[in-house]
Amino acid sequence: MELNELIQQRKAKAEALKAKGMGLYPAQSSKYVNIGLAVADFKEGWKLIFCGRITAKRSHGKAAFLDLRDSTGKIQLYIKKDIVGEGSFFIYENIDIADFVEVAGELFKTHTGEPTLKVEEIKILSKALRPLPEKWHGLRDVDIRYRQRYLDLISNEDVAKVFRQRSKIIKSIRDFLDAKGFLEVETPMMHSIPGGAAGRPFKTFHNEYSMDLFLRIAPELYLKRLLVGGLDRVYEINRSFRNEGVSTRHNPEFTMLEVYEAYSDYAGMMHLAESLIVSLVQAIFAKTIINYQGKELDFTPPWKRISFKELVKNEFGIVPEDDETAMLDKLKAKGFAKEVNKLSRTQISKIIEEVLEGQMSLNPTFVTDYFSSMCPLAKNKQDEPLVSERFELYIAGMEVGNAYSELNDPLEQRARFEDEIKELVTTEQKNVDDEYCLALEHGMPPAGGLGIGIDRLVMLLTDQASIRDVILFPLLRPQDGVDA
Repeated sequence: MELNELIQQRKAKAEALKAKGMGLYPAQSSKYVNIGLAVADFKEGWKLIFCGRITAKRSHGKAAFLDLRDSTGKIQLYIKKDIVGEGSFFIYENIDIADFVEVAGELFKTHTGEPTLKVEEIKILSKALRPLPEKWHGLRDVDIRYRQRYLDLISNEDVAKVFRQRSKIIKSIRDFLDAKGFLEVETPMMHSIPGGAAGRPFKTFHNEYSMDLFLRIAPELYLKRLLVGGLDRVYEINRSFRNEGVSTRHNPEFTMLEVYEAYSDYAGMMHLAESLIVSLVQAIFAKTIINYQGKELDFTPPWKRISFKELVKNEFGIVPEDDETAMLDKLKAKGFAKEVNKLSRTQISKIIEEVLEGQMSLNPTFVTDYFSSMCPLAKNKQDEPLVSERFELYIAGMEVGNAYSELNDPLEQRARFEDEIKELVTTEQKNVDDEYCLALEHGMPPAGGLGIGIDRLVMLLTDQASIRDVILFPLLRPQDGVDA
């Protein structure tokens, strides 16, 4: 049967119910019981009320069996005309799969042992005018799965399980940090100057103040202001935005964890990242060796450490003393960036990291010894000033985390901001963040800072290959229209 015909049939049933004076979308206030709880603690003869969506309907003349599902589970309904009466049986005859109903009745088990509610009364709560996709067949189109995520969640319990697990992971992160004395905070999502990370921002405009604003690319500079203010341990699970490409690992809107701890450094952040993620893996899997996309990941500490400085020297011949021209020439000699005449150090570092990602071990690996020229917010090593106190964390070839010993010298920070602006290869205007530099002039304690990509971490812990499968509503291209 064609979709339009099915929709018209449902609309006709809706009109039949309305003609009997029945509301199709009433307010609902009965004291109902979660289906999963009732099934788990089943007691024959219990009088209960359930609410949920009809997911199956099997008619047998003047009696019928239906499946009712809520977010906690499923139960079978038994409806017989002699029991429910004419009115409720008329409702049954005019409800469809996908409708939401409220049912009252008595629990019993069928001869096959199936927990069932003998329905005594039924009310419609919401009439669905469109049918659900046929399970396993209706959502083959990946674009539709993401665009109409609600159908994906209905049709595929494994999808719903991923997002329940995501929620538990984020709660566990909060519990871990709270137990260590960190304070969860919120910082602005609209910034007058985009900063705290490399990335192209989304731009907007505030009418009342007649000023340009940018959706944040990172909360870092605001969080470090809080260290100046005496909040020694802070974290934010934040939404950040970067006006850049989309891939299986990138979405323009994403979730980050950022943590800052006074009187710590990048070594302290390395220990924090390792202990946090190991605690999550053990809580979920009760072991430290798991499977991801058919391959084994071993989270057993201590994790491997390798040197970025040594990697790029061995791979490209690049050394910390090289300026951007020398770096670009050496990349070209190895077959990269052949069509480019000029790149900033930030752009060069992205090319290098994309190449090196493919060489990373599957198991968690800390990459240390980044060039200071690529780390404008990190302290330099005292015995090696061209190398920063920074690491990036790679798991399964993906960058999952980034950390510094935070630069807290206000004069040095201002000078680095000014150098960064000079080398920008972009039409976007960028200014020194004077407000942040002013905060540093009041004194910021030595500190370590850590950022972890929540979406990528959830990918690893739920065995998902694409970031779109762990974001409920990923950004998609505009759709021309909606099917009738």
